[in-house]
Amino acid sequence: MGLVGQSVTVLGAGVAGLAVARALALRGAAVTVLEQADAVREVGAGLQISPNGAAVLRALGLGEALEAAAVRAAAVELRDGYSDQVVTRLDVARLRPGQGYHFLHRADLIELLRAAAEAAGVRLRLGARAVAVDLAGPRPVLRIEGGEVREAGLLVGADGLHSIVRQALLGAEAPFFTHQVAWRALIPGDGGPEVAEVHMGAGRHLVSYPLRGGALRNIVAVEERRRWVDEGWSTRDDPLDLRLAFATFSPRVRAWLDQVDEVWLWGLFRHEVARDWQRALAEGGVAILGDAAHPTLPFLAQGACMGLEDAWVLAAELARTDNLAAGLAAYQAARIERCRRIVAAANRNARAYHLSGIARSLAHLGLRIGGLLAPGLPLAQFDWLYGHDVTAAP
Repeated sequence: MGLVGQSVTVLGAGVAGLAVARALALRGAAVTVLEQADAVREVGAGLQISPNGAAVLRALGLGEALEAAAVRAAAVELRDGYSDQVVTRLDVARLRPGQGYHFLHRADLIELLRAAAEAAGVRLRLGARAVAVDLAGPRPVLRIEGGEVREAGLLVGADGLHSIVRQALLGAEAPFFTHQVAWRALIPGDGGPEVAEVHMGAGRHLVSYPLRGGALRNIVAVEERRRWVDEGWSTRDDPLDLRLAFATFSPRVRAWLDQVDEVWLWGLFRHEVARDWQRALAEGGVAILGDAAHPTLPFLAQGACMGLEDAWVLAAELARTDNLAAGLAAYQAARIERCRRIVAAANRNARAYHLSGIARSLAHLGLRIGGLLAPGLPLAQFDWLYGHDVTAAP
């Protein structure tokens, strides 16, 4: 089979969906992306693309577009949220310099991926909301709002946290609330350095970094709380609530928050990494990727990068074989343990950022001493993550 002439339907025009659409089309597949929104767009949010994600974008022919849209990062700093003192610094500019560590607006990444997918021949259908997926027959069947029924040769579910493709594969699943909520906001840039700062406090932390050449500053702030907040990105909140939650943080952080005039709030929920990412049918197959397969908490900045890695590996494994079932199985085998490790590492960061009392003091002291005695060690501990290149020849 391979991918030449293979009919593929991708559900969802986010980072993972558009990336896999281009990756499949470049290998000869006839790809249609179905997106429920009436336009491909992302509202204000920043993201980080570490070298493992940048490697995929470059392999897709998008290296120049990435450099034009992104800020090249110099470092990631962990800071005491109250004193603003640096606890430890990761000089990410030293990571695989050919790939780089980048900050960019999510909307800019979506736009460059959309343009690249369409340039590769991908057909994008907007306003096509899938309401059900049927895997009982020889080929996947999608039911579209309004009554349309669509058969797919290969169905790729890139439809996010509430994936109906995942539900068709695994049945209904219940996520659980982590008792953490996150705000996201953008403020005018302040000419600060190309650094992602993590300001840590008891039961809360705030991450900030520059976007669009320093014209904007991205803010994501997380607080532990018992109150339930809806999962999703569409809940507006009062900026005063954000300022009150971080009222004891450093003057610099408070000055950023004083500039926030629009803020979005979402609850952080845990979903398990899917046990099955794919299924071969008699005349077709189905696969999931990105958040549909392995939703992760945003404490390692790997959500977009994991989706990019998935996209490359799925296309590469399917192109490598004439057997669809073998290609789908190889995709899952290549990805599942790495994604489990990343999700677990993000979970650990959630705890480490929010320490209080003597545990916080000891942890920060250990990081400071370690940074002085072995300054390269903190970054070296992430070689398994940032040094991994799914595009390298097997």
